[in-house]
Amino acid sequence: MARAKPWEVSDELWAVIEPLLPQRQRRFRHPGRKRLDDRLALQGILFVLHTGSLGSTCRRSWVTARA
Repeated sequence: MARAKPWEVSDELWAVIEPLLPQRQRRFRHPGRKRLDDRLALQGILFVLHTGSLGSTCRRSWVTARA
């Protein structure tokens, strides 16, 4: 079995963290950009903390296109 990457959030850890986060509220008047999944955002933060990666060094394929 492959080892989990240190920045990947396990289901058990997510079950502890998720109730601590504020609930999403939909904005009807100015909806703007769709919100990123909270778990993916946390994993992105943990990835940067673990690797020390800078945004400018990310491969272009990892960066989403801006509209």
